[in-house]
Amino acid sequence: MKKILVTGANSYIGKNFTDYVNSLGKFEAQAISVRDDSWKEIDFGQYDVVYDVAGIAHIKETDENRHLYYEVNRDLAVALARKAKEDGVKQFIYLSSMSVFGMVEGHITMSTPTGPVNAYGKSKLEAERQIMALASSDFVVTIVRPPMVYGPGCKGNYQLLRKFALKIKAFPNVDNKRSMISIENMSRAVAGMIEHPRTSVWHPQDPEYIRTYDMVKSITEEEGTRLFTIRGFNWLIKILTKRIGIFKKVFGSLTYDKSMNVPLEWLE
Repeated sequence: MKKILVTGANSYIGKNFTDYVNSLGKFEAQAISVRDDSWKEIDFGQYDVVYDVAGIAHIKETDENRHLYYEVNRDLAVALARKAKEDGVKQFIYLSSMSVFGMVEGHITMSTPTGPVNAYGKSKLEAERQIMALASSDFVVTIVRPPMVYGPGCKGNYQLLRKFALKIKAFPNVDNKRSMISIENMSRAVAGMIEHPRTSVWHPQDPEYIRTYDMVKSITEEEGTRLFTIRGFNWLIKILTKRIGIFKKVFGSLTYDKSMNVPLEWLE
Protein backbone atom coordinates (compact mmCIF):
# COMPACT_ATOMS: atom_id res chain seq x y z
CA MET A 1 0.00 0.00 0.00
CA LYS A 2 1.57 3.26 -1.13
CA LYS A 3 1.55 6.12 1.38
CA ILE A 4 0.84 9.56 -0.06
CA LEU A 5 1.38 12.96 1.53
CA VAL A 6 -0.80 15.71 0.07
CA THR A 7 0.55 19.20 0.77
CA GLY A 8 -2.25 21.75 0.77
CA ALA A 9 -4.90 20.49 3.17
CA ASN A 10 -7.45 23.15 2.18
CA SER A 11 -7.15 22.60 -1.56
CA TYR A 12 -10.31 21.57 -3.42
CA ILE A 13 -8.31 19.23 -5.65
CA GLY A 14 -6.31 17.91 -2.70
CA LYS A 15 -9.33 17.19 -0.52
CA ASN A 16 -11.13 15.33 -3.27
CA PHE A 17 -8.03 13.35 -4.20
CA THR A 18 -7.39 12.33 -0.59
CA ASP A 19 -10.96 11.12 -0.14
CA TYR A 20 -10.89 9.28 -3.46
CA VAL A 21 -7.65 7.34 -3.03
CA ASN A 22 -8.43 6.46 0.59
CA SER A 23 -11.66 4.87 -0.64
CA LEU A 24 -9.77 2.54 -3.00
CA GLY A 25 -8.14 0.45 -0.30
CA LYS A 26 -4.73 0.38 -2.00
CA PHE A 27 -3.45 3.81 -1.02
CA GLU A 28 -3.13 5.63 2.27
CA ALA A 29 -3.24 9.41 1.85
CA GLN A 30 -2.81 12.15 4.42
CA ALA A 31 -3.13 15.90 3.82
CA ILE A 32 -1.23 18.61 5.69
CA SER A 33 -1.21 22.39 5.62
CA VAL A 34 1.98 24.17 4.56
CA ARG A 35 0.89 27.67 5.51
CA ASP A 36 3.52 27.78 8.26
CA ASP A 37 6.89 26.08 8.67
CA SER A 38 5.67 23.09 10.67
CA TRP A 39 5.97 20.87 7.57
CA LYS A 40 9.75 21.19 7.84
CA GLU A 41 9.66 19.03 11.00
CA ILE A 42 7.83 16.16 9.30
CA ASP A 43 9.81 13.18 8.03
CA PHE A 44 8.70 12.94 4.40
CA GLY A 45 10.61 9.68 4.16
CA GLN A 46 7.68 7.79 5.67
CA TYR A 47 5.76 8.45 2.43
CA ASP A 48 6.21 6.99 -1.03
CA VAL A 49 4.69 9.98 -2.81
CA VAL A 50 4.34 13.70 -2.11
CA TYR A 51 1.58 15.41 -4.11
CA ASP A 52 1.90 19.20 -3.92
CA VAL A 53 -1.41 20.96 -4.53
CA ALA A 54 -0.70 24.02 -2.37
CA GLY A 55 -0.79 27.24 -4.34
CA ILE A 56 -2.34 30.62 -5.01
CA ALA A 57 -5.02 30.86 -7.68
CA HIS A 58 -8.40 32.46 -8.35
CA ILE A 59 -7.41 35.85 -6.94
CA LYS A 60 -6.98 38.99 -8.99
CA GLU A 61 -3.32 39.72 -9.61
CA THR A 62 -2.13 43.15 -8.43
CA ASP A 63 1.22 44.88 -7.94
CA GLU A 64 0.82 44.30 -4.21
CA ASN A 65 0.15 40.55 -4.30
CA ARG A 66 2.20 39.50 -7.35
CA HIS A 67 5.14 38.40 -5.21
CA LEU A 68 2.92 35.89 -3.39
CA TYR A 69 2.50 33.83 -6.56
CA TYR A 70 6.24 33.30 -6.74
CA GLU A 71 6.68 32.73 -3.02
CA VAL A 72 3.97 30.04 -2.87
CA ASN A 73 3.59 28.58 -6.35
CA ARG A 74 7.33 28.48 -7.02
CA ASP A 75 9.54 28.88 -3.95
CA LEU A 76 7.44 26.81 -1.54
CA ALA A 77 6.87 24.11 -4.14
CA VAL A 78 10.59 23.82 -4.89
CA ALA A 79 11.40 23.69 -1.16
CA LEU A 80 8.88 20.87 -0.70
CA ALA A 81 10.35 18.96 -3.63
CA ARG A 82 13.90 19.33 -2.31
CA LYS A 83 12.87 18.08 1.12
CA ALA A 84 11.02 15.17 -0.45
CA LYS A 85 14.15 14.16 -2.36
CA GLU A 86 16.43 14.60 0.65
CA ASP A 87 14.10 12.51 2.84
CA GLY A 88 13.99 9.65 0.33
CA VAL A 89 10.54 10.04 -1.21
CA LYS A 90 10.25 8.07 -4.45
CA GLN A 91 7.87 10.37 -6.38
CA PHE A 92 6.98 14.06 -6.27
CA ILE A 93 3.87 15.27 -8.09
CA TYR A 94 3.48 18.99 -8.77
CA LEU A 95 0.10 20.45 -9.65
CA SER A 96 0.74 22.97 -12.39
CA SER A 97 -1.75 24.45 -14.86
CA MET A 98 -2.76 24.92 -18.47
CA SER A 99 -1.89 28.57 -17.82
CA VAL A 100 1.79 27.84 -18.53
CA PHE A 101 0.87 28.07 -22.22
CA GLY A 102 -0.55 31.58 -21.81
CA MET A 103 -3.37 30.90 -24.25
CA VAL A 104 -6.99 32.01 -23.96
CA GLU A 105 -7.95 30.51 -27.30
CA GLY A 106 -6.46 27.86 -29.58
CA HIS A 107 -5.40 24.20 -29.82
CA ILE A 108 -2.44 22.99 -27.79
CA THR A 109 -0.27 20.10 -28.99
CA MET A 110 2.93 18.54 -27.69
CA SER A 111 4.88 20.97 -29.88
CA THR A 112 3.13 24.10 -28.56
CA PRO A 113 5.68 26.23 -26.68
CA THR A 114 4.97 27.49 -23.19
CA GLY A 115 4.47 31.22 -22.85
CA PRO A 116 2.70 32.30 -19.66
CA VAL A 117 1.38 35.86 -19.59
CA ASN A 118 0.62 36.43 -15.89
CA ALA A 119 2.25 35.80 -12.52
CA TYR A 120 0.18 32.68 -11.94
CA GLY A 121 1.33 30.98 -15.13
CA LYS A 122 4.89 32.26 -14.87
CA SER A 123 5.29 31.09 -11.26
CA LYS A 124 3.94 27.66 -12.17
CA LEU A 125 6.29 27.26 -15.14
CA GLU A 126 9.33 28.41 -13.15
CA ALA A 127 8.44 25.88 -10.44
CA GLU A 128 8.08 23.13 -13.04
CA ARG A 129 11.55 23.77 -14.39
CA GLN A 130 13.27 23.89 -11.01
CA ILE A 131 11.46 20.79 -9.73
CA MET A 132 12.08 18.82 -12.91
CA ALA A 133 15.80 19.55 -12.51
CA LEU A 134 15.69 17.47 -9.30
CA ALA A 135 14.55 14.33 -11.11
CA SER A 136 16.82 11.30 -10.97
CA SER A 137 16.65 7.52 -11.21
CA ASP A 138 15.65 7.48 -7.53
CA PHE A 139 13.36 10.51 -7.59
CA VAL A 140 10.46 10.57 -10.05
CA VAL A 141 9.06 14.01 -10.86
CA THR A 142 5.54 14.19 -12.26
CA ILE A 143 4.14 17.50 -13.53
CA VAL A 144 0.35 17.81 -13.98
CA ARG A 145 -1.12 20.57 -16.18
CA PRO A 146 -4.91 20.24 -16.00
CA PRO A 147 -7.32 22.51 -17.87
CA MET A 148 -10.30 23.93 -15.95
CA VAL A 149 -11.37 21.55 -13.18
CA TYR A 150 -15.09 21.42 -12.49
CA GLY A 151 -17.33 19.74 -9.97
CA PRO A 152 -19.48 20.33 -6.89
CA GLY A 153 -18.02 23.03 -4.68
CA CYS A 154 -15.11 23.98 -6.91
CA LYS A 155 -13.82 27.53 -7.19
CA GLY A 156 -12.61 29.67 -10.04
CA ASN A 157 -14.09 30.12 -13.51
CA TYR A 158 -16.52 27.22 -13.18
CA GLN A 159 -18.10 28.77 -10.11
CA LEU A 160 -18.45 32.11 -11.89
CA LEU A 161 -20.08 30.37 -14.84
CA ARG A 162 -22.42 28.49 -12.51
CA LYS A 163 -23.54 31.66 -10.72
CA PHE A 164 -24.10 33.39 -14.04
CA ALA A 165 -26.12 30.48 -15.44
CA LEU A 166 -28.40 30.25 -12.42
CA LYS A 167 -28.95 34.01 -12.31
CA ILE A 168 -29.49 34.76 -16.00
CA LYS A 169 -31.01 31.38 -17.06
CA ALA A 170 -30.36 32.19 -20.71
CA PHE A 171 -27.31 31.45 -22.83
CA PRO A 172 -26.32 31.50 -26.53
CA ASN A 173 -25.82 28.11 -28.18
CA VAL A 174 -22.29 28.74 -29.48
CA ASP A 175 -20.47 25.77 -30.97
CA ASN A 176 -17.12 26.06 -29.19
CA LYS A 177 -14.86 23.41 -27.66
CA ARG A 178 -13.08 23.46 -24.31
CA SER A 179 -10.75 21.00 -22.65
CA MET A 180 -11.96 20.50 -19.08
CA ILE A 181 -11.68 17.81 -16.45
CA SER A 182 -14.12 16.74 -13.77
CA ILE A 183 -12.82 16.54 -10.23
CA GLU A 184 -13.50 12.80 -10.31
CA ASN A 185 -11.38 12.29 -13.43
CA MET A 186 -8.68 14.55 -12.01
CA SER A 187 -8.38 12.30 -8.96
CA ARG A 188 -8.42 9.16 -11.12
CA ALA A 189 -5.72 10.55 -13.41
CA VAL A 190 -3.33 11.35 -10.56
CA ALA A 191 -3.96 7.92 -9.02
CA GLY A 192 -2.90 6.48 -12.39
CA MET A 193 0.30 8.52 -12.31
CA ILE A 194 1.10 7.03 -8.92
CA GLU A 195 0.39 3.50 -10.04
CA HIS A 196 2.56 4.03 -13.13
CA PRO A 197 5.31 6.40 -11.93
CA ARG A 198 7.68 7.98 -14.42
CA THR A 199 9.27 11.36 -14.78
CA SER A 200 6.88 13.12 -17.14
CA VAL A 201 4.54 16.01 -17.83
CA TRP A 202 0.85 15.08 -18.06
CA HIS A 203 -2.09 16.98 -19.56
CA PRO A 204 -5.18 15.17 -18.19
CA GLN A 205 -8.62 16.05 -19.52
CA ASP A 206 -12.06 14.53 -19.94
CA PRO A 207 -12.20 12.17 -22.94
CA GLU A 208 -14.46 14.56 -24.86
CA TYR A 209 -14.30 18.33 -25.31
CA ILE A 210 -17.08 20.33 -23.69
CA ARG A 211 -19.15 23.16 -25.15
CA THR A 212 -19.75 26.03 -22.76
CA TYR A 213 -23.46 25.93 -23.64
CA ASP A 214 -23.72 22.25 -22.73
CA MET A 215 -22.03 22.85 -19.39
CA VAL A 216 -24.37 25.75 -18.58
CA LYS A 217 -27.36 23.61 -19.57
CA SER A 218 -26.14 20.80 -17.31
CA ILE A 219 -25.77 23.21 -14.40
CA THR A 220 -29.31 24.53 -14.74
CA GLU A 221 -30.74 21.02 -15.13
CA GLU A 222 -29.01 19.90 -11.92
CA GLU A 223 -30.69 22.79 -10.13
CA GLY A 224 -34.08 21.97 -11.64
CA THR A 225 -34.31 25.19 -13.64
CA ARG A 226 -34.87 25.73 -17.34
CA LEU A 227 -32.25 27.25 -19.62
CA PHE A 228 -33.51 29.52 -22.37
CA THR A 229 -31.45 29.42 -25.56
CA ILE A 230 -30.51 32.79 -27.03
CA ARG A 231 -30.69 32.59 -30.81
CA GLY A 232 -29.75 34.84 -33.69
CA PHE A 233 -26.69 36.53 -32.19
CA ASN A 234 -23.98 33.94 -32.86
CA TRP A 235 -22.50 36.10 -35.61
CA LEU A 236 -22.09 38.98 -33.16
CA ILE A 237 -20.64 36.73 -30.47
CA LYS A 238 -18.05 35.43 -32.94
CA ILE A 239 -16.97 39.00 -33.70
CA LEU A 240 -16.79 39.92 -30.01
CA THR A 241 -14.91 36.70 -29.21
CA LYS A 242 -12.11 37.79 -31.53
CA ARG A 243 -11.85 41.22 -29.90
CA ILE A 244 -12.77 40.97 -26.21
CA GLY A 245 -10.92 38.86 -23.65
CA ILE A 246 -13.87 37.81 -21.52
CA PHE A 247 -15.76 36.63 -24.62
CA LYS A 248 -12.73 34.54 -25.61
CA LYS A 249 -12.73 32.85 -22.20
CA VAL A 250 -16.45 32.04 -22.34
CA PHE A 251 -17.18 31.44 -26.02
CA GLY A 252 -13.77 30.76 -27.54
CA SER A 253 -12.27 27.30 -28.06
CA LEU A 254 -9.27 26.20 -26.01
CA THR A 255 -8.23 22.57 -26.21
CA TYR A 256 -5.46 20.13 -25.54
CA ASP A 257 -4.92 17.67 -28.34
CA LYS A 258 -6.56 14.40 -27.29
CA SER A 259 -3.28 12.56 -27.84
CA MET A 260 -1.88 14.44 -24.83
CA ASN A 261 -4.38 12.90 -22.40
CA VAL A 262 -3.56 10.27 -19.82
CA PRO A 263 -4.46 6.67 -20.82
CA LEU A 264 -8.24 6.55 -20.93
CA GLU A 265 -8.33 3.40 -18.79
CA TRP A 266 -7.09 5.54 -15.90
CA LEU A 267 -10.31 7.54 -16.11
CA GLU A 268 -12.70 4.59 -15.97
